[in-house]
Amino acid sequence: MALFITFEGGEGCGKSLQSKNLLSKFESLELSALLIREPGGTPLGEKIRYLLKRSCDIPVTPLSELLLFNASRSQLVKDVILPALKEQKTVICDRFTDSTLAYQSFGRGLDIKTVDQINLVASQGIKPDITFLLDVPPEVGLARKTIGAKDRFEMEKLDFHRKVREGFLKLAEAKSRRWVIIDATLPEKEIARMIWMRVNQKIKKA
Repeated sequence: MALFITFEGGEGCGKSLQSKNLLSKFESLELSALLIREPGGTPLGEKIRYLLKRSCDIPVTPLSELLLFNASRSQLVKDVILPALKEQKTVICDRFTDSTLAYQSFGRGLDIKTVDQINLVASQGIKPDITFLLDVPPEVGLARKTIGAKDRFEMEKLDFHRKVREGFLKLAEAKSRRWVIIDATLPEKEIARMIWMRVNQKIKKA
């Protein structure tokens, strides 16, 4: 069974680490899986990623952010996600449409219906089978980001990150059957165990 699994959460929540841990688990069991990230995952997507995260000297409006994220997403869905799922590969994605709702709607203040509609077009209606929300207080997550220069989002004020966290929690509450909320302050191995337990349940039900 090909699953589409997404990892969501605020800055420093550990989702990139846990998505890699999950891929390693699949590989150790000789199960076909692919790990991708948003924005990115294609040549176009990686260029857009640089513009969105590293080009701190270029002003970007919230609407421009929304459209750039979805330009990257559209390419990723067409070139990578849909072909992989068609080949019965599980796709593990570090951020997807829910991040855009949390950051650009709850964080930036864009109309949530507008964000949702643009997400829907770019994603071709693809919905994750499981979404893991690694929830951590923004103060804790940002304190973990001590290596290297901060990107555009990490440089935002604490109030912005609190709104993003609130957005994620509201999204998870609204669609609780798909979401799994995990306390991201727990030890890494415990989080990985909880994630695999839920994924394995999904696999066994297939």
